[in-house]
Amino acid sequence: MENCSIEYALKIINGKWKLLIIWVISQNGIVRFNELQRKVDGISSLMLSKNLKELEEDSLVIRHQYNEIPPRVEYELSELSQKLIVALQHLGEWGEEVYKHKETSL
Repeated sequence: MENCSIEYALKIINGKWKLLIIWVISQNGIVRFNELQRKVDGISSLMLSKNLKELEEDSLVIRHQYNEIPPRVEYELSELSQKLIVALQHLGEWGEEVYKHKETSL
């Protein structure tokens, strides 16, 4: 059963951009689309839109649409994805450790 849950979790956050999008939102709180695109270096608006839609469908991101002129859309993390932030912090620490290890072995 444990392998199934790991596999399912990895399937949900699979891809080049999802974890980075979640991380950027976690560091900025509620974020508008254009601001998010500026902060996720290299992502196209089409790819950002696609990933946000998938994250919303998986209940990891909450989308708020305000019916005003001009229209305003904001994104924030759901409770589920906020639980993922601790794991991302550990992953970042691990990445830093691997980077330093590789740097010293050169």
